[in-house]
Amino acid sequence: MTMFQRIIAVAYSGAETADSPLKSLRVFVAAGAEEPVEVLTQNPARRYWTRREIALWLVERLRESQRTLVGIDHPFSF
Repeated sequence: MTMFQRIIAVAYSGAETADSPLKSLRVFVAAGAEEPVEVLTQNPARRYWTRREIALWLVERLRESQRTLVGIDHPFSF
């Protein structure tokens, strides 16, 4: 048995504001032994995620009962 029931991976790069939809912002989820699948933005008016949308989506996922590991690929810069 694994410690986590679900893994969420977030590619979180791009130099814009928290509300800018960016092609480089991507979210993937793998549950159990399933292959990871890309999760598309929940906003039907846009094709790409914003950082704010990802944060709000993650808060909702982490409120669920599944033990979840989240990895965020974020290139910090100054």
